[in-house]
Amino acid sequence: MNFFKPKFWDKNQISILSILFFPASIIIKLLFFFKKNLTNEKRLSIPVICVGNIYLGGTGKTPLCIEIFSILEKLNLNPAFIKKKYIAYQDETNLMEQTGRVYQNKKRIDAIEEAIKNNAKIAILDDGFQDFSVKKDLSIICFNEKQWIGNGLTIPAGPLRESLSSLNRANIAIINGGKNKNIEDKILNENKGIKIFYTKYVPQNISEFKDKKVIAFAGIGNPENFFNLLKENNINIIEEIKFTDHHEYSKEDLSLLIDKSNKNNATLLTTEKDYFRIENNKKENIKYLIIKTRIENEKQFIFEIKKNI
Repeated sequence: MNFFKPKFWDKNQISILSILFFPASIIIKLLFFFKKNLTNEKRLSIPVICVGNIYLGGTGKTPLCIEIFSILEKLNLNPAFIKKKYIAYQDETNLMEQTGRVYQNKKRIDAIEEAIKNNAKIAILDDGFQDFSVKKDLSIICFNEKQWIGNGLTIPAGPLRESLSSLNRANIAIINGGKNKNIEDKILNENKGIKIFYTKYVPQNISEFKDKKVIAFAGIGNPENFFNLLKENNINIIEEIKFTDHHEYSKEDLSLLIDKSNKNNATLLTTEKDYFRIENNKKENIKYLIIKTRIENEKQFIFEIKKNI
Protein backbone atom coordinates (compact mmCIF):
# COMPACT_ATOMS: atom_id res chain seq x y z
CA MET A 1 0.00 0.00 0.00
CA ASN A 2 1.63 3.26 -1.16
CA PHE A 3 0.38 6.15 0.93
CA PHE A 4 1.38 9.20 2.93
CA LYS A 5 0.08 8.69 6.43
CA PRO A 6 -2.37 11.52 7.31
CA LYS A 7 -0.95 13.78 10.02
CA PHE A 8 -4.20 13.71 12.02
CA TRP A 9 -3.76 9.97 12.61
CA ASP A 10 -0.95 10.56 15.09
CA LYS A 11 -2.42 13.49 16.99
CA ASN A 12 -3.28 12.86 20.64
CA GLN A 13 -6.64 14.57 20.33
CA ILE A 14 -9.48 13.57 18.02
CA SER A 15 -9.57 15.90 15.01
CA ILE A 16 -12.51 17.00 12.85
CA LEU A 17 -11.24 14.74 10.05
CA SER A 18 -11.26 11.76 12.43
CA ILE A 19 -14.88 12.50 13.29
CA LEU A 20 -15.82 12.77 9.60
CA PHE A 21 -14.19 9.41 8.83
CA PHE A 22 -15.55 7.69 11.94
CA PRO A 23 -18.72 6.24 10.25
CA ALA A 24 -16.48 4.54 7.65
CA SER A 25 -14.37 3.12 10.49
CA ILE A 26 -17.48 1.59 12.04
CA ILE A 27 -18.37 -0.10 8.73
CA ILE A 28 -14.85 -1.48 8.35
CA LYS A 29 -14.90 -2.78 11.93
CA LEU A 30 -18.20 -4.58 11.24
CA LEU A 31 -16.80 -6.17 8.07
CA PHE A 32 -13.72 -7.24 10.02
CA PHE A 33 -15.94 -8.73 12.75
CA PHE A 34 -17.80 -10.87 10.21
CA LYS A 35 -14.54 -11.92 8.52
CA LYS A 36 -13.07 -12.99 11.85
CA ASN A 37 -16.10 -15.02 12.87
CA LEU A 38 -16.78 -16.64 9.49
CA THR A 39 -13.21 -17.75 8.73
CA ASN A 40 -12.23 -21.36 9.49
CA GLU A 41 -8.91 -21.56 11.29
CA LYS A 42 -6.49 -24.35 10.36
CA ARG A 43 -3.67 -25.75 12.47
CA LEU A 44 -0.52 -26.63 10.54
CA SER A 45 1.87 -29.54 11.15
CA ILE A 46 4.68 -27.15 12.16
CA PRO A 47 4.66 -24.31 14.73
CA VAL A 48 3.71 -20.87 13.43
CA ILE A 49 5.14 -17.68 14.91
CA CYS A 50 3.22 -14.60 13.77
CA VAL A 51 4.89 -11.18 13.94
CA GLY A 52 2.20 -8.60 13.29
CA ASN A 53 0.82 -5.23 14.25
CA ILE A 54 -2.37 -3.27 14.67
CA TYR A 55 -0.78 0.11 13.86
CA LEU A 56 -0.60 0.47 10.08
CA GLY A 57 3.07 0.40 9.05
CA GLY A 58 6.41 1.31 10.57
CA THR A 59 6.43 -0.88 13.69
CA GLY A 60 9.55 -2.95 12.93
CA LYS A 61 8.00 -6.29 12.01
CA THR A 62 10.52 -7.24 9.32
CA PRO A 63 13.72 -6.56 11.33
CA LEU A 64 12.22 -8.50 14.25
CA CYS A 65 11.35 -11.44 11.96
CA ILE A 66 14.98 -11.50 10.81
CA GLU A 67 16.22 -11.52 14.40
CA ILE A 68 13.81 -14.35 15.32
CA PHE A 69 15.04 -16.32 12.29
CA SER A 70 18.62 -16.03 13.63
CA ILE A 71 17.50 -17.14 17.09
CA LEU A 72 15.71 -20.21 15.70
CA GLU A 73 18.72 -21.15 13.59
CA LYS A 74 20.90 -21.06 16.72
CA LEU A 75 18.38 -23.43 18.33
CA ASN A 76 19.09 -25.86 15.44
CA LEU A 77 15.61 -25.45 14.02
CA ASN A 78 14.93 -24.97 10.32
CA PRO A 79 12.85 -21.78 10.10
CA ALA A 80 11.25 -20.26 7.00
CA PHE A 81 9.81 -16.82 6.35
CA ILE A 82 6.18 -16.72 5.23
CA LYS A 83 4.61 -13.76 3.46
CA LYS A 84 1.41 -13.05 1.61
CA LYS A 85 2.37 -12.18 -1.96
CA TYR A 86 2.13 -8.46 -2.70
CA ILE A 87 4.08 -6.99 -5.60
CA ALA A 88 4.37 -3.68 -3.73
CA TYR A 89 6.01 -5.38 -0.73
CA GLN A 90 8.80 -7.10 -2.66
CA ASP A 91 11.35 -4.90 -0.85
CA GLU A 92 10.58 -6.71 2.42
CA THR A 93 10.94 -10.08 0.69
CA ASN A 94 14.29 -9.10 -0.83
CA LEU A 95 15.52 -7.98 2.58
CA MET A 96 14.52 -11.23 4.28
CA GLU A 97 16.05 -13.33 1.49
CA GLN A 98 19.45 -12.03 2.62
CA THR A 99 18.90 -14.12 5.77
CA GLY A 100 16.85 -17.16 4.73
CA ARG A 101 14.27 -18.75 2.45
CA VAL A 102 11.02 -16.85 1.91
CA TYR A 103 7.80 -18.57 0.84
CA GLN A 104 5.08 -16.42 -0.71
CA ASN A 105 1.57 -17.05 -1.90
CA LYS A 106 -1.70 -15.19 -2.27
CA LYS A 107 -2.84 -17.33 0.66
CA ARG A 108 -0.42 -17.50 3.58
CA ILE A 109 -1.61 -20.99 4.48
CA ASP A 110 -0.52 -22.26 1.04
CA ALA A 111 2.90 -20.64 1.49
CA ILE A 112 3.28 -22.50 4.81
CA GLU A 113 2.30 -25.79 3.19
CA GLU A 114 4.98 -25.23 0.54
CA ALA A 115 7.55 -24.52 3.27
CA ILE A 116 6.58 -27.78 5.01
CA LYS A 117 7.13 -29.72 1.77
CA ASN A 118 10.64 -28.23 1.71
CA ASN A 119 11.39 -29.48 5.24
CA ALA A 120 10.85 -26.25 7.15
CA LYS A 121 10.36 -27.00 10.84
CA ILE A 122 8.91 -23.67 11.94
CA ALA A 123 7.15 -20.81 10.11
CA ILE A 124 7.78 -17.12 10.79
CA LEU A 125 4.74 -15.25 9.55
CA ASP A 126 5.70 -11.68 8.65
CA ASP A 127 2.36 -9.91 9.14
CA GLY A 128 -0.83 -11.97 9.34
CA PHE A 129 -2.18 -11.13 12.80
CA GLN A 130 -5.44 -10.30 11.02
CA ASP A 131 -5.39 -13.55 8.97
CA PHE A 132 -7.73 -15.90 10.81
CA SER A 133 -7.23 -18.84 8.45
CA VAL A 134 -3.93 -19.77 10.14
CA LYS A 135 -3.70 -21.08 13.71
CA LYS A 136 -0.76 -19.35 15.41
CA ASP A 137 1.28 -20.95 18.14
CA LEU A 138 2.86 -17.63 19.13
CA SER A 139 1.52 -14.16 18.25
CA ILE A 140 3.79 -11.15 18.62
CA ILE A 141 2.47 -7.61 18.21
CA CYS A 142 4.88 -4.78 17.38
CA PHE A 143 4.57 -1.13 18.39
CA ASN A 144 6.84 1.86 18.03
CA GLU A 145 7.06 3.86 21.23
CA LYS A 146 7.03 7.20 19.38
CA GLN A 147 3.83 6.57 17.40
CA TRP A 148 2.22 4.04 19.77
CA ILE A 149 -1.44 3.87 18.57
CA GLY A 150 -1.74 7.42 17.25
CA ASN A 151 -5.19 8.83 17.96
CA GLY A 152 -6.40 5.36 18.93
CA LEU A 153 -8.98 5.04 16.15
CA THR A 154 -9.25 2.44 13.40
CA ILE A 155 -8.78 3.22 9.71
CA PRO A 156 -9.69 5.53 8.06
CA ALA A 157 -10.34 7.70 11.14
CA GLY A 158 -7.02 6.61 12.62
CA PRO A 159 -3.97 4.39 12.00
CA LEU A 160 -5.21 1.16 13.59
CA ARG A 161 -6.12 -2.00 11.67
CA GLU A 162 -8.17 -3.07 14.69
CA SER A 163 -8.74 -1.80 18.20
CA LEU A 164 -6.38 -2.26 21.14
CA SER A 165 -8.70 -4.96 22.54
CA SER A 166 -7.27 -7.30 19.89
CA LEU A 167 -4.24 -7.69 22.16
CA ASN A 168 -6.18 -10.42 23.94
CA ARG A 169 -5.15 -12.67 21.01
CA ALA A 170 -1.43 -11.93 21.45
CA ASN A 171 1.23 -13.62 23.58
CA ILE A 172 3.96 -10.98 23.34
CA ALA A 173 4.01 -7.22 22.79
CA ILE A 174 7.18 -5.63 21.43
CA ILE A 175 7.82 -1.92 22.00
CA ASN A 176 10.55 -0.50 19.79
CA GLY A 177 11.97 2.46 21.69
CA GLY A 178 12.41 3.65 25.25
CA LYS A 179 10.80 2.39 28.44
CA ASN A 180 7.22 3.65 28.68
CA LYS A 181 5.15 2.71 31.73
CA ASN A 182 2.02 4.36 30.34
CA ILE A 183 2.08 2.17 27.23
CA GLU A 184 2.80 -0.92 29.30
CA ASP A 185 -0.20 -0.23 31.54
CA LYS A 186 -2.51 0.17 28.53
CA ILE A 187 -1.28 -3.09 27.01
CA LEU A 188 -1.67 -5.00 30.28
CA ASN A 189 -5.15 -3.53 30.77
CA GLU A 190 -6.19 -5.40 27.59
CA ASN A 191 -4.27 -8.61 28.33
CA LYS A 192 -2.88 -9.19 31.81
CA GLY A 193 -1.01 -12.32 30.71
CA ILE A 194 0.85 -10.76 27.79
CA LYS A 195 4.64 -10.49 27.99
CA ILE A 196 6.22 -7.14 27.12
CA PHE A 197 9.68 -6.73 25.63
CA TYR A 198 11.63 -3.76 24.32
CA THR A 199 13.76 -3.56 21.19
CA LYS A 200 16.18 -1.00 19.80
CA TYR A 201 17.66 -0.50 16.35
CA VAL A 202 21.44 -0.69 16.44
CA PRO A 203 23.12 0.79 13.34
CA GLN A 204 25.89 -1.48 12.07
CA ASN A 205 27.65 0.84 9.61
CA ILE A 206 27.01 4.29 11.12
CA SER A 207 30.74 5.12 11.21
CA GLU A 208 30.73 5.35 7.39
CA PHE A 209 28.64 8.52 7.60
CA LYS A 210 30.37 10.36 10.42
CA ASP A 211 31.82 13.77 9.46
CA LYS A 212 29.89 13.72 6.16
CA LYS A 213 27.02 15.80 4.87
CA VAL A 214 24.02 13.54 4.35
CA ILE A 215 20.81 13.84 2.37
CA ALA A 216 18.51 11.26 3.98
CA PHE A 217 15.47 9.90 2.17
CA ALA A 218 12.96 7.16 2.95
CA GLY A 219 9.71 5.66 1.71
CA ILE A 220 8.65 3.69 4.78
CA GLY A 221 5.74 3.79 7.23
CA ASN A 222 7.38 6.30 9.60
CA PRO A 223 10.36 7.97 7.87
CA GLU A 224 10.78 10.28 10.88
CA ASN A 225 12.04 7.31 12.90
CA PHE A 226 14.83 6.75 10.36
CA PHE A 227 15.79 10.42 10.38
CA ASN A 228 15.73 10.51 14.19
CA LEU A 229 17.97 7.44 14.40
CA LEU A 230 20.56 9.23 12.25
CA LYS A 231 20.33 12.37 14.38
CA GLU A 232 20.71 10.35 17.59
CA ASN A 233 23.99 9.09 16.13
CA ASN A 234 25.16 12.65 15.33
CA ILE A 235 24.88 12.36 11.55
CA ASN A 236 24.91 15.73 9.78
CA ILE A 237 21.63 15.67 7.83
CA ILE A 238 21.33 18.66 5.51
CA GLU A 239 17.99 17.56 4.05
CA GLU A 240 15.26 15.03 4.85
CA ILE A 241 13.12 13.75 1.97
CA LYS A 242 9.97 11.66 2.53
CA PHE A 243 8.28 9.40 0.02
CA THR A 244 5.13 7.29 0.31
CA ASP A 245 5.34 3.94 2.09
CA HIS A 246 6.76 1.26 -0.29
CA HIS A 247 7.47 3.98 -2.86
CA GLU A 248 8.69 2.72 -6.22
CA TYR A 249 11.55 5.02 -7.21
CA SER A 250 11.32 6.31 -10.75
CA LYS A 251 14.27 7.42 -12.89
CA GLU A 252 13.16 11.00 -12.30
CA ASP A 253 13.13 10.51 -8.50
CA LEU A 254 16.64 9.08 -8.54
CA SER A 255 18.01 11.67 -10.94
CA LEU A 256 16.73 14.48 -8.71
CA LEU A 257 18.22 12.84 -5.61
CA ILE A 258 21.59 12.28 -7.26
CA ASP A 259 21.59 15.84 -8.58
CA LYS A 260 20.93 17.16 -5.05
CA SER A 261 23.81 15.12 -3.64
CA ASN A 262 26.21 16.30 -6.35
CA LYS A 263 25.31 19.98 -5.87
CA ASN A 264 25.77 19.73 -2.10
CA ASN A 265 28.72 17.32 -2.14
CA ALA A 266 26.59 15.13 0.13
CA THR A 267 26.04 11.41 0.62
CA LEU A 268 22.63 9.99 -0.30
CA LEU A 269 21.54 7.73 2.55
CA THR A 270 18.39 5.62 2.83
CA THR A 271 16.99 2.54 4.58
CA GLU A 272 17.81 -1.01 3.57
CA LYS A 273 14.20 -1.56 2.48
CA ASP A 274 14.32 1.48 0.21
CA TYR A 275 17.66 0.39 -1.23
CA PHE A 276 16.11 -2.86 -2.47
CA ARG A 277 13.54 -0.86 -4.45
CA ILE A 278 16.19 1.07 -6.40
CA GLU A 279 17.40 0.03 -9.85
CA ASN A 280 20.79 -1.66 -9.79
CA ASN A 281 22.41 0.86 -12.12
CA LYS A 282 21.57 3.69 -9.68
CA LYS A 283 22.65 1.97 -6.47
CA GLU A 284 26.30 2.93 -6.78
CA ASN A 285 25.31 6.53 -6.00
CA ILE A 286 23.35 5.61 -2.86
CA LYS A 287 24.26 4.24 0.56
CA TYR A 288 21.97 2.52 3.04
CA LEU A 289 21.95 2.12 6.80
CA ILE A 290 22.31 -1.44 8.03
CA ILE A 291 20.46 -2.01 11.29
CA LYS A 292 20.14 -4.89 13.69
CA THR A 293 17.29 -5.32 16.13
CA ARG A 294 18.50 -5.77 19.70
CA ILE A 295 16.01 -7.44 22.03
CA GLU A 296 16.30 -6.47 25.68
CA ASN A 297 16.03 -9.46 28.03
CA GLU A 298 16.74 -11.69 25.06
CA LYS A 299 17.13 -14.83 27.19
CA GLN A 300 13.61 -14.38 28.56
CA PHE A 301 12.33 -13.70 25.03
CA ILE A 302 13.89 -16.95 23.81
CA PHE A 303 12.31 -18.75 26.77
CA GLU A 304 8.88 -17.45 25.70
CA ILE A 305 9.49 -18.70 22.15
CA LYS A 306 10.47 -22.18 23.38
CA LYS A 307 7.47 -22.30 25.72
CA ASN A 308 4.98 -21.60 22.95
CA ILE A 309 6.38 -23.73 20.14
